[in-house]
Amino acid sequence: MTDAILSNREGGILTLTFHRLDKKNAITRAMYTAMAEALEAAAADDTVRVAVIQGDPTCFTAGNDLMDFLSNPPDMTPGAEPAPVVRFLDILRDFPKPLIAAVAGPAVGIGTTLLLHCDLVYAGDNAGFSLPFVNLGLCPEAGSSLLLPQIVGYQRAAEKLLFGEPFSAEDALDMGLVNRVLPPTEVNAYAQAQAAKLAAKPATSLRVTKALMRQSNTEALHAVMLAELQQFGNLLRGPATKEAISAVMEKRKPDFSKC
Repeated sequence: MTDAILSNREGGILTLTFHRLDKKNAITRAMYTAMAEALEAAAADDTVRVAVIQGDPTCFTAGNDLMDFLSNPPDMTPGAEPAPVVRFLDILRDFPKPLIAAVAGPAVGIGTTLLLHCDLVYAGDNAGFSLPFVNLGLCPEAGSSLLLPQIVGYQRAAEKLLFGEPFSAEDALDMGLVNRVLPPTEVNAYAQAQAAKLAAKPATSLRVTKALMRQSNTEALHAVMLAELQQFGNLLRGPATKEAISAVMEKRKPDFSKC
């Protein structure tokens, strides 16, 4: 377990905390592995009844760690061993117990798309969400091309995914992406209190209720996530992504006129 992910079990609640604030909680391969392992173990452990994913009151996560991503690009080849990020998204999608997110500060890329798999999302009024995949020459991931239109409506989803521009906690609340907006210093505590309420309820009833709510999406979501993964892998090797990453590294505006 990397020290960039804090894992705590108490009162039937598994809490995973992004703990890499000096890098804005940017997620590395080791962090994805740590979260996947913790969630897989929690799914099989009857003493764990609820899981919470949280960050710091000033930052949830800046998304993928760019340097780690460039040094260890995920292998998207069909049949290859799943990359850590894929393993994490698979267990996130299939996690059978209530899953709560507490979000304050930036929630970039996967920091926003992972929320689509959470049953409850509480946000600080300083939260800033963004889905900059197109701006990086990439495409949606984590099933967001299916889940986001279902949750917020097609037109709003198109605006967020095609432009990739940041949006606020109030916007997210209005769209139905989050359940409640709170002061940043209260978000984690509120999520824990809600988790404690759920942990006191019948575990089997919670699991069955979640499964029933999600059953109509199961087959489609698996198919969409696979299609996204394949397209993401293709685009990752393309000229637009190379230009976008070069622009980030060189601190300039990208030029996609030839992409």
